[in-house]
Amino acid sequence: MRIEIKKFNELDIQELYDVLQLRSEVFVVEQDCVYQDMDDKDQLALHIMGYKNNKIVAYTRVFKPGDYFKEASIGRVVVRRFERKYGYGLEIMRASIETIHKNYGIVPIHISAQKYLTKFYNSLGFAMIGEEYLEDGIPHVGMVKE
Repeated sequence: MRIEIKKFNELDIQELYDVLQLRSEVFVVEQDCVYQDMDDKDQLALHIMGYKNNKIVAYTRVFKPGDYFKEASIGRVVVRRFERKYGYGLEIMRASIETIHKNYGIVPIHISAQKYLTKFYNSLGFAMIGEEYLEDGIPHVGMVKE
């Protein structure tokens, strides 16, 4: 998988369309969750895109400390359904962590994780904080990597 990192204003129209399409495909259609994906935070984020055969198959957006949480943050972690068996989730998360370290230093990283993915995020050094909560009807937990 080839990784590209861009600020919002560096995304071309096709890239933006592809990112929004992937997020909608997984979060709205596959997970059957009606929510407002376009939340006016994309403009603040760095967009980490994973390409396979020139198609976006994995994506995250990362924030500097204070833009989303007090800590740096990674969100909208998504891998296309039929590409998950190749380890792209791990690859895109490692690239996201590296991007935070490169751009903002070795700082704590806070995520809002779907509860069923807790073990996956534990494997990347994230630890659960606080209690389980519902976000858009889906169980989530806060997690931090120091």
